[in-house]
Amino acid sequence: MELRQLKYFVTVAEELHFGRAAERLHIVQPAVSQQVRRLERELGVALFTRTTRSVVLTEAGQRFLPEARAVLAAARRAEDSVVSSRPSEALVRLGTSEGLGDRLDGLLRAFARLCPSASLELLHAPTLDRLQRVRDGALDATIVRGSWPASGLDLTPLWMDEVVVALPSAHPLAAGDVVAFESLAPLPARLSPPSRNRPLYDLVMSCCREAGFEPVLGKEFTTAQDTLGTLGFGHPHWTVFYRAHANLLPIPGVAFRPLRNPTPRMQTYLATPSDRRLTPELVALIEAARETEGG
Repeated sequence: MELRQLKYFVTVAEELHFGRAAERLHIVQPAVSQQVRRLERELGVALFTRTTRSVVLTEAGQRFLPEARAVLAAARRAEDSVVSSRPSEALVRLGTSEGLGDRLDGLLRAFARLCPSASLELLHAPTLDRLQRVRDGALDATIVRGSWPASGLDLTPLWMDEVVVALPSAHPLAAGDVVAFESLAPLPARLSPPSRNRPLYDLVMSCCREAGFEPVLGKEFTTAQDTLGTLGFGHPHWTVFYRAHANLLPIPGVAFRPLRNPTPRMQTYLATPSDRRLTPELVALIEAARETEGG
């Protein structure tokens, strides 16, 4: 059991919403969901009852909440008792991208091991906003997927993310282990519009054309929760997710499958200011990110 797991649990219990809890914690929602699930596995009980519409504390969660708060309060008192004598540590302000999933957890763990004297402060915002904050110095770096306007920035390749398809689990295409891209042609696609995620939109459209068809575009992708909540019902359609994100999204009625012919992949970069040298902390961050690729 880790203190951050208790912190995430208490924040979700107070908000009764994983998205709002993630905003309070300044991290992405999948990281919160993952750590709460790990805590539940370690305790052997469910702390929340989750539906597509609500999050409610279970009886076990209600009993656990005051104890978790007490542990966090004790940890704060212990930290306060020595903070005045503790040497200052380097702070890296990192912008994060949507859908990092278990990649982010691996990155944080590797960075803590490689650079224990530094801490990470995470910020999530739209991609163009994060890139501008790096230029302005409000962020030291940001993780970004695909090609974006990069004037004044250096882009260091980190990893390649596979893109998988999400389908109704009852659809015949979900019966196999792999989905051929051309077999999606009869179904409408629910994609994020170019105004929100141009690189992913362009990647999917180019794969469709390489597979020999022009996709029929249905309703736009909104949020992962809302989109997946409706995917398993009504008229069949499909959408795409990064594999690292899909690994944390076991949704009833939805199946995630790899795509072939072609297999879509998206390059992820670390964007840093081009007019400043990389600090040892950022070098450690790059190495930590590359470890997640190897892992």
